[in-house]
Amino acid sequence: MKIHIVHIYPNEMNTYGDRGNLLALQKRSQWLGLEPVIHYYHAGGAFPEDADIVLGGGGQDSGQSDIQADILRISGELHKLVEAGVPMLMVCGTYQLFGRRFTTYSGEVLEGIGIFDIETFGAQKRLIGNSAVETAEFGTLYGFENHSGKTYLGAGQAPLGMIKRGNGNNGEDKTEGARTHNAIGTYLHGPLLPNNPRLADSIIQVALELKRVVNPRQTIDDSITRQVREGAVNRRY
Repeated sequence: MKIHIVHIYPNEMNTYGDRGNLLALQKRSQWLGLEPVIHYYHAGGAFPEDADIVLGGGGQDSGQSDIQADILRISGELHKLVEAGVPMLMVCGTYQLFGRRFTTYSGEVLEGIGIFDIETFGAQKRLIGNSAVETAEFGTLYGFENHSGKTYLGAGQAPLGMIKRGNGNNGEDKTEGARTHNAIGTYLHGPLLPNNPRLADSIIQVALELKRVVNPRQTIDDSITRQVREGAVNRRY
């Protein structure tokens, strides 16, 4: 069974190694007996017809500026996929552009596509360090944040989780990330999915359910990941 994974803007939005999320989904899909098919979407191209999972990474403000016009161009397709329940993981820069707007520290306004009801403002101080986020569905997520944007959720926007360690969206309200249907936005690098296999497998499971495919029952050996997570429990910010 093929599972189609679309990685958007892999050149502009891969400053912090978030391509590791793609590699994690690729390997875990293979270990489950699936055949992952990777599609790289670049600005100006046609969006892939098959999209079971969509991923986006972090990048500098200049990278976001470079892709802004294009992500607005394909926003209709992305909205349709979100409404259909397609799982997505957007990290840092793409998370911000999935919001309503991002006003950089220099005053440039980058309009987003409004999948998340969030607004981000550039700040002089960067929020950097090891983070732990408590979520209802995926347990505790461990990652590393590195962002100057401060993101605020709209009144009805659900966060991904609540900060146990770190700054999260803005360093003020203890929220981290956002979630709309099965689309997740977050500031957690790491990359995130290798350190949090429960989240990775949930993304795959949702994609399979949409394809009406029975979840494979192979067991994945996560012994090394468990050691990494045990070390992250007491890691200093």
